[in-house]
Amino acid sequence: MIRVVSIQFTPAGKMYDFNAGTLDLKPGDRVLVETERGISLGIVVTGVIEKDASLCVHPLSLVQRLLEPDDEKTLAHHSRREKEAYDFCLRRIKERGMDMKLVRVEHLFDGSKAIFYFTADGRVDFRELVKDLAHTFHTRIEMRQIGVRDEAKMVGGLGICGRELCCASFLRDFQPVSVKMAKEQNLALNPSKISGQCGRLLCCLDYEYETYCNLRKNFPKCGKRVRTATCDGTVEKMNLLTGELILRLGDGKQISVKLKELVDENSPIVPQQEPQTETELLQQPQPTPRKYRESPIQQKRQRPVQPVMQIPAENQPYVTAVTKQPVIEAVKEQISPATTEEKAKRKKRSRRHGHRKNTDQKTDKPTQE
Repeated sequence: MIRVVSIQFTPAGKMYDFNAGTLDLKPGDRVLVETERGISLGIVVTGVIEKDASLCVHPLSLVQRLLEPDDEKTLAHHSRREKEAYDFCLRRIKERGMDMKLVRVEHLFDGSKAIFYFTADGRVDFRELVKDLAHTFHTRIEMRQIGVRDEAKMVGGLGICGRELCCASFLRDFQPVSVKMAKEQNLALNPSKISGQCGRLLCCLDYEYETYCNLRKNFPKCGKRVRTATCDGTVEKMNLLTGELILRLGDGKQISVKLKELVDENSPIVPQQEPQTETELLQQPQPTPRKYRESPIQQKRQRPVQPVMQIPAENQPYVTAVTKQPVIEAVKEQISPATTEEKAKRKKRSRRHGHRKNTDQKTDKPTQE
């Protein structure tokens, strides 16, 4: 069994396993370890874990020691030399007109090597530049070309979300990112919106890609014809997180429905009634309150109302409570107007049958008794 610790050499950089030996190490300790490049300064990430030596593919290097207070002077000296080397190399690149961008200079802890990190679109002939650097700083020079994503990791900065770059804070390995991930999440394919500080696609597009793929399995594809209990239409858009679909109906109208409202293709469609306006609602007969409803017995007791015929005001005669004959005569006159002779005959006929006076048959004059 060996005691193993994980160590990183740059913030959010790759972690490497080392043999802790007998040292009591904890996360955050700065230690000196021997690497292929030489003795370097690293930071402990995880605590000591005991593992079987047979499980290790390669023999692990031993941790030399913890960083001591006297080593701070050495670190400060290397920091000054790195700044001088950066400025000198930048001037030489401009003087020679070389198509390259210097990113960072790193000195190993023992000062045996200086590493210059740069970016370039293609291959760069930097042999003359290495001679100038070696002649000035009297140490071994290593020129290392890196990509734009590694450059953003070294330099750092803030993303469009307002937070520190993922690669500079916690992202240790770069995952491949494609435009398909942005399409799957219904994002606008605007380069300025889906690109990071490095000019490549955002690393965060990969975080939720698997979740969107799982949600999309339950949704119909765009352009497919679906139906609900009240209508059918073609899928125009969808919101995977809220479960909403935008359907285009046959008349061109767009409506929003929920995923759970979709039914089978063989299910009948029930037309949806349009909401009534306020005027239509007021015109509907309102139910009588229960306390004012009449019983069946009360409804039987009600007598039907007889229609009353209206008489013009100019022909309306005087009616008393004793007789209604003038009213009847006036009504008949209104229906069929009579002449003066007919009126006289009617008056004479009424005297014969009813209240006839004692008259002489020859002279037709009243007799005196």
